[in-house]
Amino acid sequence: MIARLRRLRTQVLGLNRRNHGYLFRWNPRDRHRLVDDKLATKAALAAHGVPAPALYDVCDAQWGVRALGARLAVRHDFVVKPARGAGGAGIVVVVGRRDEGFVKASGAVLHRRELEAHACDVLAGTYSVGGRDDALLVEERVRADPVLGALAYRGVPDVRILVFRGVPVLAMLRLPTRRSDGRANLHLGGVGVGVDLASGRTTDAVVGRRLVAAHPDLGRPLRGLLVPEWDEMLALAVRAADAVGLGFVGVDVVLDARRGPLVLELNARPGLAIQLANRRGLRPLLDAVGDANVPADPAARVALGRALSAPPSPASPPPAGS
Repeated sequence: MIARLRRLRTQVLGLNRRNHGYLFRWNPRDRHRLVDDKLATKAALAAHGVPAPALYDVCDAQWGVRALGARLAVRHDFVVKPARGAGGAGIVVVVGRRDEGFVKASGAVLHRRELEAHACDVLAGTYSVGGRDDALLVEERVRADPVLGALAYRGVPDVRILVFRGVPVLAMLRLPTRRSDGRANLHLGGVGVGVDLASGRTTDAVVGRRLVAAHPDLGRPLRGLLVPEWDEMLALAVRAADAVGLGFVGVDVVLDARRGPLVLELNARPGLAIQLANRRGLRPLLDAVGDANVPADPAARVALGRALSAPPSPASPPPAGS
C-alpha cells in the first residue's frame, strides 16, 4: 500500500502542478482567450482546414432572440451552446420536433418560449466564464457513429485527447448517461473510458471516481472496444492543437456517421480525470515529451505519442484510479 501511494504521488498530475507547470508556461494568454470563445475557435479551425460541426446561426443581442426563435422553428434538429461556456453548461441538443415543441436528446420537450428564455439566459452570461455577456451559437447536430453511439445513452460520445507540445499523450472516450442528460461531460455524470493510445482500444472506465465495467444505463461492457478511425482522430487532435497555438490542450473529437471525425471543441484548462480513466498518471508522459526533440511533422508527433504511451514495465505498474 505504501509503495502504491508513493507511486501515485510521483506519477499523478495535480491541479497546482498542471496550472503552474503547464498552463502558465505553455498556453499564452491570448490563446486562452481564443479557445474560451467558441466562435473564435471555429474561425481558427476553419482557417487551418480542421473540420468541425457546421455553424448555422449566431445571436449576440437580446433583441434578436425572437427572430432567432422564428428561424429555429423551421429546423428539425440542431445544437445551441454559449460561445463562452465551459463544462457543457448551457448546451441544449435538439434531436427532433413534436408538434410545436423541440425534443431534447434526453427525450424532454422544450417549447419555443422556453428555448427563447434559455437563449436570453445565455446572452446574459449565465453560463459564461466569469459571468460576462455572451453569444449563442447554433450548430449542426452530430449523428453518432453506430459503433460508439451504441455505448451512449441518448447523446453523442466524444473522445478527449490530451495534447502536449503537439504530441498526444492520453485519451479517453466520454459517454453520455441518463444522469448527464445526453451530454458527455464527466462532471455532469458521463462515463470516462480510457483508450490505449497505441492501439485505439478501450481499457478501464470510471463514473466519478468509481471504476465500472459496463455502462450504468445500458449495461454494455466497455473494455476492449476498438475506436473507429482512431488514426484519423489522433491526427485531427494534433492539427487542432496547432491551429489554436496552445501547448497543453484537451481536444474533443466526435465521430460523425456522415462526415467522420470532427473537432467539437478545445479546452485550454483540461481536467485531470483522464488519469483515472486510464489508471495512469500524466507526469511521466509529460516529462518524456518535455525532454523529447519534438518533430515538426504532425504525423511524426502522433507516432511519438503512440511510442511514448507504451505501458510501463511490470516492475512499475500504473497507478490504480479510485
